[in-house]
Amino acid sequence: MKEFENINDILDFAINEEQAAVDLYTKLAENASSSDVKTVFTDFAREEINHKKRLMEIKENGLFDMKAESVTDLKISDYTLNVSPSPTMTYAEALVYAMKKEKAAYKLYTKLAERAPNDNLKNIFLALAAEESKHKLSFEIEYDEHILREN
Repeated sequence: MKEFENINDILDFAINEEQAAVDLYTKLAENASSSDVKTVFTDFAREEINHKKRLMEIKENGLFDMKAESVTDLKISDYTLNVSPSPTMTYAEALVYAMKKEKAAYKLYTKLAERAPNDNLKNIFLALAAEESKHKLSFEIEYDEHILREN
């Protein structure tokens, strides 16, 4: 796992991860064959852009008071199969893919928090993990309301 020298290294890493997510979701939106899937990925790319901006502001202004918060986990992604991104994804598959991606990001930041050399860095990682958990929850709610309840 990557080692970080300071808070700026952490923020640079997180900013790069957010940009990679923006790029991925933008590409998936552009290639989507369904308007519902396109909307899911466009909205999510926009959310990741906002998250990246927030991290950049933290880095520029030196405000490292991100707070971790408790987020409900519906655990829907625990009971779904992995999905590979493709232009022909269904709406349900797009939601599952997004849930799994957010869960992986949550786990990454949680692991980094466990290895943080001090409480300040640990708290930043935990706050980033909470952000990813919120994203996952929004996809789980959407999946529950529009996929599970329809079946």
